[in-house]
Amino acid sequence: MPAEETETQMKNSINQKLIEAGEKERLKTLLKERLADSDWHDRLKDQCRQVIREKGAENITVDDLVTEITPRGRALVPDSVKKELLQKIKAFLAEQANL
Repeated sequence: MPAEETETQMKNSINQKLIEAGEKERLKTLLKERLADSDWHDRLKDQCRQVIREKGAENITVDDLVTEITPRGRALVPDSVKKELLQKIKAFLAEQANL
C-alpha cells in the first residue's frame, strides 16, 4: 500500500475518532476562542482589504477572495495556537490508545 494511501487512511481514522468522541467540536471551539484572543481576525480583514484593493472590488468574487485568503489565514494562525491544538490532539490520541 502506498505511503500516501496509508497517511490518508490514518488521517481519516483520527478524524473519525475525534468526531465520535465530540473532541473535534471542542477543538473547534478552542480554536475560535484562541483566534478571538489574538489579532488574527484583524490581520485577516487587512489581508482581505489588500486583495480587494489590488484586484478591484468589481474584479473579484467572494469565491476568488476565499481561495486567495485561505492560505494566508492559515499562515496567520499564531504558532502558540497551533502547538496547543496539536498537544490536545496528541493527548486525546494517547488517551484513546490506553482505553
